[in-house]
Amino acid sequence: MRLDIVTLFPAICEGPLGESVIGRARERGLVDIRYTNPRTFARDRHGTVDDSPYGGGVGMVMKPEPLFAAVEQVATEDATVVLLSPQGQPFCQSLARRFAALPHLVLVCGHYEGVDERVRQVLVDEEVSLGDYILTNGALAAVVVADAVIRLLPGVLGADESSDDESFGRDGWLEYPHYTRPVEFRGMRVPDVLLSGDHADIERWRREQSLVRTAARRPELLQRRYGDRP
Repeated sequence: MRLDIVTLFPAICEGPLGESVIGRARERGLVDIRYTNPRTFARDRHGTVDDSPYGGGVGMVMKPEPLFAAVEQVATEDATVVLLSPQGQPFCQSLARRFAALPHLVLVCGHYEGVDERVRQVLVDEEVSLGDYILTNGALAAVVVADAVIRLLPGVLGADESSDDESFGRDGWLEYPHYTRPVEFRGMRVPDVLLSGDHADIERWRREQSLVRTAARRPELLQRRYGDRP
């Protein structure tokens, strides 16, 4: 997979995306991450990429010329261009899976008060938001989206089924509780079923716990999938 990130702050992305699982995936050639700074395409000697909004108001708006030039340089014919924006559709695991199936993903990072509306109208295919809050810039959001997508690529995780057997995985439920050594810690004991060696019982227990935890903490996940069925 090729992933291009168009951002004024490549260093914000490169740190976390160069470490751990994602860093190893890059070393193995499972993902090709590239950065493009719109300031490179500014039309004046000062490298201006923003200007005051027409109609007045506080803050600055990212100019269309540098963004159009940057994206048009990196986007291939099969690229999907995504703008990170608080006005976009909420990012979720199903969206991460869809992005992971793409050959080329371009993430465009906003900054200041946002981007010129013509960028939204013409340049991007989709808008994505991490949630109902505001970040200082879209590079932070791009790191989260990139991590969630790349870990789903074949071969990135130690076992590809790991992404199914976790929260928002195959069933869309929250994941069951996990335990490790020691068996007893400060009076709290690992459930006996996990020590039994009976894999069928363990699987049943895990599914039950997953359902109970989802119902208690995120009931809307069950409602979304099963509706009003008992």
